[in-house]
Amino acid sequence: MEDPEEVAAGLTDLDNVTDVWAAADRRLAAGDAAYVADLGIAVWQRYGRDPAPPWQSTSVFDHILRLLTLTPGVIEQALRLISITLDRRRCRYAASLLASAHPPRALDAVFSGVAAEELRACLLQEIVLRGGSVDHPWTESSHWRHHPLAWLPRSLTPMEGRPDLPAYSRTGGSGPVPSLTAPPARNRGPVPAARETTTDTEAAAISSAVANWTERSNGRIEARTFALDGDLDPGAVGGLLRSLRLASFEDPKTEPGPCTVTQVWQLLFTAASCGGAYGDAQHGAYGRLLAWRSVAALAGAPHGASAVEVEALAQQCSWHSYALATDWFEDVTWDVGLAAGSPDRRRLTVLAATDTD
Repeated sequence: MEDPEEVAAGLTDLDNVTDVWAAADRRLAAGDAAYVADLGIAVWQRYGRDPAPPWQSTSVFDHILRLLTLTPGVIEQALRLISITLDRRRCRYAASLLASAHPPRALDAVFSGVAAEELRACLLQEIVLRGGSVDHPWTESSHWRHHPLAWLPRSLTPMEGRPDLPAYSRTGGSGPVPSLTAPPARNRGPVPAARETTTDTEAAAISSAVANWTERSNGRIEARTFALDGDLDPGAVGGLLRSLRLASFEDPKTEPGPCTVTQVWQLLFTAASCGGAYGDAQHGAYGRLLAWRSVAALAGAPHGASAVEVEALAQQCSWHSYALATDWFEDVTWDVGLAAGSPDRRRLTVLAATDTD
């Protein structure tokens, strides 16, 4: 039997790690999930704290994490690996893997056994995103009640619909890309005078769902708010956007088009959960929270509003998409161009984002 620590120590000498993958696969198939977890722990203990770990260790560890989280009947070993190796941020990924592969009842061990509170919180929301629910005493604990994810509804709402989620396998995965199709509308109606009211706090809140496109990638964001001196006809949004001297709508090639708040939320959820050109995916639980935060800010919800209040307000807004309307957008894959008109028609909020590899 090969010692896990010896295997881990020899990883950097390898030009190809597929044999290590295959050995882990065979051990798992033979019923030795504990060895597979031991190997993952050994790899992490040797390389996991390195700010730039060798690619061999990253590849082997991710394969082992997928093996243990996606295979039925070995959740206890998956939890042992996660509890020793993963920090709060990477728990998001593990929760997404677990929820994608197991029914909610099979995941009770996460809420009853030894598991990180962050993993539990993320897993609960990952289950909700897949249409399930968690009925466990842990949901009454102080850990959950005071967690930021507890603000979210415990089931999917009409505004969210059924969001696209990534698919995982032992050897990789695939996920959706941010996309919103809104046929251009014919411009009509008077364009009211506008005054910019953007604050740094508002811009940050509006940008919540796409902030990861700039933090670890090549993205650009424009997030602004405007007070209007007259009522805004939804058909005049294109003319108003042109008058605002937006970087993202300078010399437009096409008009914005109307869209629904569900389309907007799902676009922002994909943007946050799947990340930009160079990753930094927030995964499902936090992707859901960040999409709600952006929608709340775009709709002008007051600080401290509940999810019910945010959705009610957002449903009353007029929503418009103008992604790819100008050369400001990279037109690779990652493009968002949104404008929200308030229910009283006296406020317009804009969020544009683009990223490239």
